[in-house]
Amino acid sequence: MYKMLEIEYDGAVATLWMNRPEVHNAFNAELIAELTAACRQLSDNDAVRVVILGGRGKSFSAGADLNWMKAAGAATEAENFTDAKKLATMLRTLAELPKPTIARVHGAAFAGGMGLAAACDICVASDNASFATTEVRVGIIPSTIGPYVMRAIGARQAYRYFLTAERMSSQRALELGLVHERIESTQLDVTIKRICDALLLGGPKALSASKDLIRFLQSQPLDDGMIDATAQRIAAVRATPEAKEGLDAFLAKRKPDWLPNNP
Repeated sequence: MYKMLEIEYDGAVATLWMNRPEVHNAFNAELIAELTAACRQLSDNDAVRVVILGGRGKSFSAGADLNWMKAAGAATEAENFTDAKKLATMLRTLAELPKPTIARVHGAAFAGGMGLAAACDICVASDNASFATTEVRVGIIPSTIGPYVMRAIGARQAYRYFLTAERMSSQRALELGLVHERIESTQLDVTIKRICDALLLGGPKALSASKDLIRFLQSQPLDDGMIDATAQRIAAVRATPEAKEGLDAFLAKRKPDWLPNNP
């Protein structure tokens, strides 16, 4: 189905592999279209509970493909808008996927690659990973990735790294909040497995509602409307069959029915 992606399934966990190792998984129009389609496919697959995004070869993703960038430079503003809108849509589709997402980062995560890492809910990076918003070095701006990188590192740090395009180590990315865990490369998959196991303990609908809650809280002031809205959200969730099953299981000291291999 896909030319530039592979999807591997391990129980309720799907790993989405970017598979252009010869160009360090750089973006082009086809990869962007396939990532968008794959995210929608996994979103609609009820058997999938967690999605991991990784890259084959030496890098997670080195950003934009040079040939794609060259074509963009020769295009009109209207053509560039159409092209950029597809990239922006792909990033949003990943960011708003209703299931938990984990970026598995090794090697380079530059420009759009850093955007992908930031768009995922959780980012686990190997000690050899490096990050950068390199756009200004070629005369453009980190616009479509901006919302996701800035929510991860904040506006103050964005001023520095958007403007200098400096590379940051995985340790620095950890300090800034972009990376949740920095681990030796040999332990990368072990660590991600541990996080997946923790995620699978949560109710599927509760995890999706929690993601939606975070997006809401980020965009609203703390006022009476916020207080009412948060109360309404928890009231609605408490009334669902999933919440009732979770509470009944807790009180009965048994596993809830969403856990694997549970009768």
